[in-house]
Amino acid sequence: MKIAIASDHGGLKLKEHLKKHLADKGFEIIDHGTHSEESCDYPDYAKKLCRDVAEGKAEKGILVCGTGIGMSITANKCKGIRAALCADVFSAKMSREHNDANVLCMGERTIGFGLAKMIADTWLASEFLGGRHARCVNKIIELEE
Repeated sequence: MKIAIASDHGGLKLKEHLKKHLADKGFEIIDHGTHSEESCDYPDYAKKLCRDVAEGKAEKGILVCGTGIGMSITANKCKGIRAALCADVFSAKMSREHNDANVLCMGERTIGFGLAKMIADTWLASEFLGGRHARCVNKIIELEE
């Protein structure tokens, strides 16, 4: 599975940690940056990642900034993206099962590396349940039109 990943300067360390963790698990990683701790604008990196996910170049995406909030807000402005800001394993699982989230957002300054790995692993392993949840996801998609 191809996973796109990106961060701003506030999420760089967590992005790099997750990138290695996921590559070690056999995922193909597309890294959209940033690659330094120099101050940068998170929307620039979110836009690149969301384009890949929306166009099918990556199956899912993971965005990291200081809190995950800015990345989440930005990603949800992009057509075809359902981004979920998750700081716990249960929310990660539900965002996939009930909301068919295709982008996971996390904050480096709000969670540790160990929890971030568990969240990412759970999110990637969880599947959309469809059924009654599909009706709501379809209504979200209609809002983009």
